[in-house]
Amino acid sequence: QVQLVESGGGLVQAGGSLRLSCAASGSTSRTVAMGWYRQAPGNQRELVAIITRAGNTNYADSVKGRFTISRDNAFNTVYLQMNSLKPEDTAVYYCNARIWTGVDYWGKGTLVNVSS
Repeated sequence: QVQLVESGGGLVQAGGSLRLSCAASGSTSRTVAMGWYRQAPGNQRELVAIITRAGNTNYADSVKGRFTISRDNAFNTVYLQMNSLKPEDTAVYYCNARIWTGVDYWGKGTLVNVSS
């Protein structure tokens, strides 16, 4: 089991920045990748960014050049630096951890609200 707790969400004006954090605990040694997903009202949950234990990253096209995912060396904490935020970035952001068996774990989410 992996437990995930997100923090850092809030209200920000368009063009501003926020940094999300996700703290993982439990069987974190089994984690092969961690990432951020988001879900806006009426929409499906979508991938924002992922990072592997080896440090490889992947981003949704809509956030490339604006968001950066990073991790600590122990792979216990993952960050999402969000710059140049747009109203369409408004969503609940969820932290995800995938272990080597393919099982996914999710945090409860943190709300990011970007005002125009």
